[in-house]
Amino acid sequence: MNYVDGFVVAVPAAKKEAYLKLAATAAPLFKEFGATRVVECWGNDVPEGKLTDFRGAVKAEADEVVVFSWIEYPSKAVRDAANEKMMNDPRMKELGEQMPFDGKRMIFGGFEPILDE
Repeated sequence: MNYVDGFVVAVPAAKKEAYLKLAATAAPLFKEFGATRVVECWGNDVPEGKLTDFRGAVKAEADEVVVFSWIEYPSKAVRDAANEKMMNDPRMKELGEQMPFDGKRMIFGGFEPILDE
């Protein structure tokens, strides 16, 4: 069964093109390392909740947009191996230095699908 890494981050609206450029550069690297699919979604209907919400989870500021992303892998083992490769790849390090958002506020996690229709 597939394995999914999910991400939520707040990106300044003015840096949308820089984010898209970064994502478009990183996606082929993720695939090179074993990903089967990379999806980036720019928020356009992300409501504020009463107790919690996406914006609060990443401490989004008024001028920031929430981005929801995921990367699919054939298995957790492939994802773990990909993460190891990423940590040692100078191209990924260079991309990490160009992030158009505050990476400290990114939330992420690995997920095993339990329903996929």
